[in-house]
Amino acid sequence: MATNTYESPLNSRYASKEMQYIFSPDKKFSTWRKLWIALAESEKELGLDITDKQIAQMKEHIYDINYDVAKAREKEVRHDVMSHVYAYGVQCPDAKPIIHLGATSCYVGDNTDIIIMTEAMQLVKKKLVCLIGELAKFAKEYKDLPTLAFTHFQPAQPTTVGKRASLWLEDLLMDLEDVDYQLSKAKLLGCKGTTGTQASFLELFEGDHEKCKMLDKKIAEKMGYEESFPVSGQTYPRKLDSQMLNTLSLIAQSAYKFSNDIRLLQHLKQIEEPFEKSQIGSSAMAYKRNPMRSERIGSLARYVIVDALNPAITASTQWFERTLDDSANKRISVPEAFLAVDAILSLYINVVDGLVVYDKVINQQFMREIPFMATENIMMDAVKKGGDRQDLHEKIRVYSMEAGKTVKMEGKENNLAELIAGDPAFGLTLEEINAVMKPENFVGRAPQQVEDFLKDYVEPVLEKNKDLLGIEVEINV
Repeated sequence: MATNTYESPLNSRYASKEMQYIFSPDKKFSTWRKLWIALAESEKELGLDITDKQIAQMKEHIYDINYDVAKAREKEVRHDVMSHVYAYGVQCPDAKPIIHLGATSCYVGDNTDIIIMTEAMQLVKKKLVCLIGELAKFAKEYKDLPTLAFTHFQPAQPTTVGKRASLWLEDLLMDLEDVDYQLSKAKLLGCKGTTGTQASFLELFEGDHEKCKMLDKKIAEKMGYEESFPVSGQTYPRKLDSQMLNTLSLIAQSAYKFSNDIRLLQHLKQIEEPFEKSQIGSSAMAYKRNPMRSERIGSLARYVIVDALNPAITASTQWFERTLDDSANKRISVPEAFLAVDAILSLYINVVDGLVVYDKVINQQFMREIPFMATENIMMDAVKKGGDRQDLHEKIRVYSMEAGKTVKMEGKENNLAELIAGDPAFGLTLEEINAVMKPENFVGRAPQQVEDFLKDYVEPVLEKNKDLLGIEVEINV
């Protein structure tokens, strides 16, 4: 690796080799050549004078791209597509006259962009499904483990660890729906010409409109797509880029929420992300175990959320049938969004797979707060034994303030149960009060909700996508 030039950390530190390849020059320019072959084959099938020898010669040189020739030519003509048309023609002299016949630069550029974004989104889907599978295992394992819930990051009515994980899962299921929707409507630009009118092809096919329509259809099928955009300017609608990155932004938002929750839970010492044996948490404080993977998820997610503004602005500022102020922006914003989300999902999978749950700490913190939450139940049991509800309510209010002072001002354990048991007005022993305060009595339907959610919503999704679950996911952490 060169050490004297800038390299994007998305390549050197974060994204998988698989996603890096999808946005590589090899992938881009070999796809250009496949599109030129699809164009030549389709034009031949529709009656133009193109020979099998010309097409065979083009097929021989799909992957051995002569970059040096293209680079030298671009210095002369200042046009990347025509430089590669020239370079391809040097390797395929017989096919040189018909390469790019009737097409404009966006024929290879835009169709390739769509193909690359679609394949990148398929990789995102693969990782998203794997993540859902891992998180479902975690939710199921801890569906019964009571824990304090938090509203406003203040202790609130208890839930379970697995129920909290089901909230993260539901976000991901919503994201998967959006990914599937984007993939379900994938279509190419086709071959529309300079302003989208197909005028050059109408000339080539001597006014035959049906052949122009068939050209779009044939090219799409040869490239593995069912259809092309029915109308366009010179480019595919730039709104597609915005839709793609909005989908990635939604995934980033879900991951950001998860990473923040894990960072807070790690602060509470309830749950920790993976921490390797030789890992250093701090250069100065050797005892620290910082949640660096969750922090990295948040950092990359923030980048993706902001990056999604780029294609939104580009789509809304295009002039008429096309301008070129989209080009430099989308060369950066689109690949980097996919590379960042690829890294986010890899990290998310890695964190979920190695989460450490400290159930004793969770229970200890639970029991510090539960006496306050159990007062209504305790009061009802005391009323059943003949106590006066209004009198008991006032006593509990006073005892709660006293216990709160013990916890907050003196740093001692919550003694509310002992205070209530010592008052004969309640008629309850400490054992009876502790029985009321069993954690599982306060989680409502949380365990059953997790079971129902996994059975009715998550498992059908995993079954539908089971072919993706067995695929090894590269984790670059």
